[in-house]
Amino acid sequence: MPSTESSSTPATGVSPEGRRTLLGVAWQTVIQRAADRPTPVINARDYPPELRQVRATFVTLRVNEALRGCIGTCQAVRPLVEDVAHNAAAAASMDPRFPPLTMSDIPGLHLEISLLSVPEPLPVHSEEELLDQVRPGVDGLLLEEGPHRGTLLPGVWEALPEPRDFVRQLKLKAGLPADYWSPDIAVYRYTVESIEED
Repeated sequence: MPSTESSSTPATGVSPEGRRTLLGVAWQTVIQRAADRPTPVINARDYPPELRQVRATFVTLRVNEALRGCIGTCQAVRPLVEDVAHNAAAAASMDPRFPPLTMSDIPGLHLEISLLSVPEPLPVHSEEELLDQVRPGVDGLLLEEGPHRGTLLPGVWEALPEPRDFVRQLKLKAGLPADYWSPDIAVYRYTVESIEED
């Protein structure tokens, strides 16, 4: 179950300067990984307090608008700037769905950082209740049942704008049948602060 400690997420977003710093760290990490060189060592103590707070993030990479990597976690486990660097490196070379990025991919690369709020439980007892409560275009969802776990970021609503399609894809991602439901399913929702170039 995700942590519900509110101290993991600050009440305000990241400053414009902090956003630029995070994008710079992510870009530097991805380029070094694509060049098959050691990635930079990021120590949160070298960064401002807002980037040292423990936050959960995802880093999404697209090459010529096609998804090429998306790695992260819904639970805050490390300082924000370190988490971004870690997930940028993993998205560039460890997403099992895609080959590692190479330098030939860099000209067409678009990078997005998603900063997650603390997931909040959704007390639903059926798929219909979930469909009534979910906020299309706003909510990311995390679904858990036993060993099954999956999440979809709010950005996925662009490809799956219908709530039923979104929820069923979430169940498939968790390794469950699309039409499956059980009283043991736990659902959480979260929002994201997106950081990307204009």
